[in-house]
Amino acid sequence: MVARIIGSGIAGIAASIRLAAKGYKVYVHENNSYPGGKLTAFTSNGYRFDAGPSLFTMPFLVDELFEIAGTPPKKFFNYTKLDVACHYFWEDGVNLRSYTNANTFAKEVENKLGVDQKILLNHLKDSAMLYEYTADLFMKKSLHKASTFLSKATLKALSKVHRFHLFDTMHGVNQKALQEPHLVQLFNRYATYNGSNPYKAPGILNIIPHLEHNQGAFFPHGGMHNITLSLVELAKSLDVEFHFNERVEKIEVQNKKAVGIWVNKKFQAADAVVSNMDVVPTYRNLLKEQKAPEKILKQERSSSALIFYWGIKNEFPDLDVHNIFFAKDYDKEFKALFEEKTLHHDPTIYVHISSKAEPNDAPVGCENWFVMINVPGNTGQNWDEWIAKARQSIVSKLSRLLNKDIESYIVSEDVLDPRLIEQRTSSYTGALYGASSNNRYAAFLRHPNFAQHIKALYFCGGSVHPGGGIPLCLLSAQIVSDLLPS
Repeated sequence: MVARIIGSGIAGIAASIRLAAKGYKVYVHENNSYPGGKLTAFTSNGYRFDAGPSLFTMPFLVDELFEIAGTPPKKFFNYTKLDVACHYFWEDGVNLRSYTNANTFAKEVENKLGVDQKILLNHLKDSAMLYEYTADLFMKKSLHKASTFLSKATLKALSKVHRFHLFDTMHGVNQKALQEPHLVQLFNRYATYNGSNPYKAPGILNIIPHLEHNQGAFFPHGGMHNITLSLVELAKSLDVEFHFNERVEKIEVQNKKAVGIWVNKKFQAADAVVSNMDVVPTYRNLLKEQKAPEKILKQERSSSALIFYWGIKNEFPDLDVHNIFFAKDYDKEFKALFEEKTLHHDPTIYVHISSKAEPNDAPVGCENWFVMINVPGNTGQNWDEWIAKARQSIVSKLSRLLNKDIESYIVSEDVLDPRLIEQRTSSYTGALYGASSNNRYAAFLRHPNFAQHIKALYFCGGSVHPGGGIPLCLLSAQIVSDLLPS
């Protein structure tokens, strides 16, 4: 049987491995000249940058791909657990390291914020409970198949459903449990892991901190891009064929069944078609003759990102691999982002420095700074003006909080904005995670991993169930593989 995958994002690559292991002959058709989608890298003036995702959790999902292919993971792909998940900074001078060891983190919180260790540990236990009772149902199975709800996982989840915070927001849950303003803001931040608003997103998303603090945050040897490179080589070892610089023009549907694709005006037959493109352009561009699920396609989109890649001619010993510089007023920042669709004058800034873990990513005595703020998706804004304003506020804020003239250390600069994200990855409006999760029913409203009215057509990646981010994209590939016949 032949499977054709449209797009070589991390989910598309993972799907190709799983389907090849099931006996499919797999072809991956990629519009770009390189694989990985957002998970790619580049070098500028001697500085190496991972261009997209920078946090690595649930590494066993990558290991599993090697294992199903009969290949020892450690022989080809390695990673290290970070001691510090993130270093947080506030305008009032407070700074806090969120250690990946829960007990160490609790001690840090008690020492820096005066919050009893038990309060934090209980909050993390609640997060672990959410994962234990919902992961099999909400993350590893299709929510659009009746069989899912007749499983043991459903019965297990129902036994604890009253503790899932389904009718509370993330902020509401965090405020009630933690109370201390710095700590509440820290845990509210996890809504941004899927591009959502903690003041609207459901409390069940407090499952996310479990991945960092109970399971751990990791760093792949060679950088995040090595995830892509390693998995592409693994796929090739299973005879997966990658075709780059190939724009798929159409998904051919006959008698309500996907039978192949059109590439360069030539028909390529398939027993199954898997789209790793964002679901919106998949329907708008490749399925123009088919009825589209308009309610799903018109859902509120997740946030996008504005990223500055700075070569910094200096070292900052107080910074870690991951760093956050918080806005003074988090509520106003999210209102600007999701309601006013504009830039907040005081954005929260994320600084990722991979050279802390991979010294060769920057020249000796220097650091490579991946500096990101959350922004609305691209709907025709004056991005050149916005970029200039954002850069000024970012440089000013970092200089103030680090007590250094950051501008004087920038010797190299590249920029990624929502326009380029949309152009390079076909992510509608440049949204990083497809639809937002600013709805208590968000998990059920995402597009399923299969087309409900077209047989043999499947979907994987961040715009469909179970959502965006590397772990969920990998799980979407697993769901697709489980749905396809052997």
